[in-house]
Amino acid sequence: MGMVRALVPALLFAAAHAATASPVTLTIESWRNDDLSAWQQKIIPAFEKSHPDIKVRFTPLAPTEYDAALHAKLDAGTAGDLIACRPFDASLSLYRKGQLISVNDIPGMDNFSTLAKTAWTTDDGKTTFCVPMASVIHGFIYNKDAFDKLHLQPPATVSQFFDVLDKLKKDGTYVPLDIGTKDGWESAQLGYENIGPTYYDGEKGRLALIAGKEKLTDPNWVEPFTVLARWRPYLSKGFEAQSYPDSQNLFTLGRAAIYPAGSWEIANFEKQAQFKMGVFPPPKQKISDQCEISDQPDSALGANAKSPHLAQAKIFLQWVASHEFAQVFTTSLPGFFSLQKGSVKVSDPLAQQFLSWRGQCATTIRPTYQFLSRGTPNLENEFWVESANVINGTDTPQKAAAKLQAGLDSWYKPAQH
Repeated sequence: MGMVRALVPALLFAAAHAATASPVTLTIESWRNDDLSAWQQKIIPAFEKSHPDIKVRFTPLAPTEYDAALHAKLDAGTAGDLIACRPFDASLSLYRKGQLISVNDIPGMDNFSTLAKTAWTTDDGKTTFCVPMASVIHGFIYNKDAFDKLHLQPPATVSQFFDVLDKLKKDGTYVPLDIGTKDGWESAQLGYENIGPTYYDGEKGRLALIAGKEKLTDPNWVEPFTVLARWRPYLSKGFEAQSYPDSQNLFTLGRAAIYPAGSWEIANFEKQAQFKMGVFPPPKQKISDQCEISDQPDSALGANAKSPHLAQAKIFLQWVASHEFAQVFTTSLPGFFSLQKGSVKVSDPLAQQFLSWRGQCATTIRPTYQFLSRGTPNLENEFWVESANVINGTDTPQKAAAKLQAGLDSWYKPAQH
């Protein structure tokens, strides 16, 4: 009996300690610093409501600093418990180094199709290492007030697109087309990779390039550069020195009419702009063509293999794989579209328009992201340079394409990926 009496206080103490133990805190590493308030105010509270024993902190870095800082933190053992995963090779390399875990066994992974998981799955298709969160869709956002004032309609074809630009230029009130070339990536991702699928036939062309059956010097790959070169007269004065934030400000201040865009701009633009906005997909070559859009896998979430809270990190990933997360995320971040099977309600009108294109257009992803940017020179980064050069007029479309193909040929052999 004495031993039983001695155990009772010990058990009571243990129970009291368990009841008052501090919740485990998980830290999320991410490059999306524009999402901070949505995570803090909507997404994380939705999780913590049903998981009071787990707290979550979202600690983003500037997008340009993220990759280098994350690698340094992971190597030093100081990275957060959950890692926002860029698509394809950037995250695949972390998995290969043993820094991300397999998520094959996370409950809810069957909510995603094989295609939805492609950007975060090993080349052999056997292991997925991040839970998909969202894709972004490319197109054009326009100042609807400006269009109404000048009696303009959103263009459906390339010829209509340039007719609209000519009318805007003649009127002179607005910068017709709002993009700068200083940062390079805009020229590629909001320029070439936005309009390109119309010319190289989207997924068919992308897969042919990977297989070595087509080259960047083929006419259907050169033509998007030719169109980009035609953009030059419609850009702002000094566009060569115009940064990405400059472009955003020019549009939201109402000084530009058309903004080559990704759907991720919606939330920020709706906060900043004092005018009505509309969107249209990349213009088709002929009205009878099917529209083609870039629906780019954007972000996923993985677990740091060295996390001291791996069990709790897996619980959070299970929630990320759930329909509840998909709905909260999509509602909180209009323009970031769930990759899960099944429908998610989208209340934002501009986001709904972008999303509607999935049902109307053929979809593809950026052509450089799978396999083709693993070597040196990195094809995606070279596209940044050459797309800017073409818009600036310092390289012809043909010269830009030849440089890109020569760089790719220097290391890429189609059978080796």
